[in-house]
Amino acid sequence: MIDPALFKDEAIAPETRALNAEIVEKLSALPDQWSFPIDVVRKARREGRGPFPALPHSPRARWIEIDGPAGPIDLRILAPDETRAVYLHIHGGGWSWGSPDEQDPEFERLAELGVATVSVRYRLAPENPYPAAPDDCEAAALWLVREAQGLFGTQVLMIGGESAGAHLALVTMLRLRDRHGLTPFAGANLFAGCYDLALTPSVRNWGSEKLILNARDITIFAQNLCGDHDRADPDLSPLLADLAGLPPVLVSIGTRDPLLDDSLFLATRLATANVPVDLAIYPGGCHMFQRFGIALSEEALTRVDGFFRERVG
Repeated sequence: MIDPALFKDEAIAPETRALNAEIVEKLSALPDQWSFPIDVVRKARREGRGPFPALPHSPRARWIEIDGPAGPIDLRILAPDETRAVYLHIHGGGWSWGSPDEQDPEFERLAELGVATVSVRYRLAPENPYPAAPDDCEAAALWLVREAQGLFGTQVLMIGGESAGAHLALVTMLRLRDRHGLTPFAGANLFAGCYDLALTPSVRNWGSEKLILNARDITIFAQNLCGDHDRADPDLSPLLADLAGLPPVLVSIGTRDPLLDDSLFLATRLATANVPVDLAIYPGGCHMFQRFGIALSEEALTRVDGFFRERVG
């Protein structure tokens, strides 16, 4: 059973509590992001003028271009000198913004474990609603299955992402299984994903508090992706899918994340589908708290490191 003590207010470390208060204060003072053209918001995020600090780019990261279902797809590759495994990473940003070059320090951390990262620049909503993003991620995954041995010298593959990227990573695994008969991944790292696009109770009941995300934000993000498509379709809401046959999964979530229920529900559904699952719950962690330099972030990233070590060998 999940330990109820993890959700008590006294379980939240003072440093985590202070960060949350700082984020709410900062974001509450900013203009409404939905009052600006989406390109303006994307630019501000890249420059660190949104909720997350801008992170440095790695000098050894490079871009390549592959064929996609609607034109070229850019992939950002950060590889160690000797690669033991390849991580197909899918970035977050509510399916509406974000880029593969926003998390290079995390990819460098994986490189120290011998893991190369291939991060996908998928088409963004609302300009490109469903199924554009899942189609691009599926194409990138199929490319990696074909090319990993030749380019990286290994067939050991991992997949994962954060927020919208965790959703797309899960959808991608299901597409490869159901459409292509492939289960190529040794493990999946899913951090703070949204897995039910009809929105879970923790989202619906969150309210307006701007702790990175609030209920309105997630509602708009989901509409940007879904349009008029049926949200009960498991290709949009993978929480509703048959999850049997997936590889071991690390599901990570903070208790102060509106998407809390998505991870709790997913972990239970994975377990009942006989999928090995590790549910990591972080007291007081806000959405994407691992992007901030606090002790809770290091705890979460260290656990991710351990998950990769177990899978890579």
